Amino acid sequence: MKMLHLRALVLAATLAVPMYILAADKKAEKPKPYPLATCLVLDEKLGGMGEPYVFVYQGREIKLCCKSCMKDFNKAPAKYIKKIEEAEAKAKKLSANPSGGSQSSSSHSHFFSRSRSNCRAR
Repeated sequence: MKMLHLRALVLAATLAVPMYILAADKKAEKPKPYPLATCLVLDEKLGGMGEPYVFVYQGREIKLCCKSCMKDFNKAPAKYIKKIEEAEAKAKKLSANPSGGSQSSSSHSHFFSRSRSNCRAR
């Protein structure tokens, strides 16, 4: 009988250790950083009303200008998460094309070379 209790105790300990490690890994994961400089709900600059209200929602850091904006966020969180995702996509697109895509670098050099030639003619 004592052997049965001992086996059960060893089995429980064996299962508990991996679960503890898994739980510790979840806590160690950092949330995805907040990409905006404005309140997600009101589009007001963060810090204008004091320290922003910061929380984590589905692995994402969320910043609001105040705690009362939390009510609006909770009414339609998908709407606000979409807003963050759009900002992230826009930032990623800009970082992939830093010139903004308006003119190529060759057109810039052409413009400057024409400007210099016009200056020499004077």
